[in-house]
Amino acid sequence: MLKRFAPLVPFALALFLGACAGHSPTTQESDSPFAAQVALEQEPALEPLPDFSQAKPYELPTFADSILAHGLSLIGTRYRYGGTSVASGFDCSGFIGYLFKKEAGLQLPRSTREMIDLDAPLVARSELKPGDLLFFSTRGRGRVSHAGIYLGDDQFIHSSSSRSGGVRIDSLDDKYWSRTFIEAKRALALASNGHTGNHR
Repeated sequence: MLKRFAPLVPFALALFLGACAGHSPTTQESDSPFAAQVALEQEPALEPLPDFSQAKPYELPTFADSILAHGLSLIGTRYRYGGTSVASGFDCSGFIGYLFKKEAGLQLPRSTREMIDLDAPLVARSELKPGDLLFFSTRGRGRVSHAGIYLGDDQFIHSSSSRSGGVRIDSLDDKYWSRTFIEAKRALALASNGHTGNHR
């Protein structure tokens, strides 16, 4: 395998040295593939993207992983209206608030009606990422009455109801959830920006 690429080594080395001569040294953050791509596509004088230029690492994916891993460990926890703990059980917003506080240090509003008003980015269904909040109108009239956390692959985790077994995973492709879906918000953007659940 190495012999196959051996003729290309001198050419690649020349390109690398030429590139180094034309650019000032970069910081360690530019070692990421995304930052490297930006460096190639933009003029050297431009400022790097904020997420990679700050001393604090970009934590959104880490927060999402922690929240979802913790949530999955709670599957089967009973549903309880007004519940906010493992001991008591959870309602839908209590479950979300518990995970976001424990894993991201983010204090979310207590009810779904307040939670949907978070000053967080709206996310199109086609752009959903793990950790995004999903809001549903399960009682009609277009009013929010239920919420869950997106897992990926059209799956979400939520504290559903006492009848359906409490904390569980369901699919957005299911006719019921697809029909009652209202919108999604990226609440974790608030955590990565150091906010604590502001309302819009």
